[in-house]
Formats: sequence, C-alpha cells, structure tokens
Amino acid sequence: MIKVFFSSHGPLADGMMGSLQIIFGTCPNLKVFSAYMDERDLLQEIDRFYEEEVNPDDEVLLCSDVYGGSVNQVMFRCLGRKNTRLVTGVNLAFFLQLACAETLKDGALERMIEESRKYLCEVKDEVPEENGSDDFFSE
Repeated sequence: MIKVFFSSHGPLADGMMGSLQIIFGTCPNLKVFSAYMDERDLLQEIDRFYEEEVNPDDEVLLCSDVYGGSVNQVMFRCLGRKNTRLVTGVNLAFFLQLACAETLKDGALERMIEESRKYLCEVKDEVPEENGSDDFFSE
C-alpha cells in the first residue's frame, strides 16, 4: 500500500488535504503536517507517522512544498528508510493522480510527476483553433 506524508511551510498541506477531501472524501493513506504553525517538530511527526501508520511492505512517499527548503531538508534525512521516496514541489494535479495510484514502482511515480508538470501553465485568453473537439482544454 502507498502511504504519503506531505508537509509544507505553513498551512498549504492542510489546504491541499481539504481540497482532496472535497474530491475524494477521506484520504486515509495521506498524512499532512503544516510546519512552523506550532511547537511540534517535523522530524518527530515523521517518526510518529512511520511508527503508527507504516507497515513493513508499504511504499512510503514523503512530499514537500519546495525543493531545498527546511521542510525538504528534514525529509531528505529520511531517505534511508525502507521503501521511502521523496518528491518536492507537489501540486493538486499530482495528488489527484497519487490518490488513484496502486504503486510507485516501475516508473509510475516518474510518470505522475511528468503529468502533473503539465498543469503548471499560463492560461491565455485566446480562442483555440478548431480541432474537431468541443472540449475547451483539448490539445
């Protein structure tokens, strides 16, 4: 099973969880932690996550908001743990794919990252060329 821990500088992680709950309802395999909002320590929260929610055969994905930030640096220290990977710069499109994923192996994580990059783009006020589709967002 995939277990995900997402932390951010401030309430972004909680907000992302709220958006996912609107779409999917509960997200039992996703734990979020908004860092620097109170006295709780990120590394202690990650340790608690592993102790209480991760089984030996689970695939663990740690997610942070920005590469090189203090949250990402703490998570980086956890990469030596069994079946653990780290992704940073995540967005809602990434989490939507992750919520439907059954594994992170065999290139699945890399494909999700590549697909989610497509959703970071400028939307311009232009009429798309006729392409035979009624879908505004068709390519």
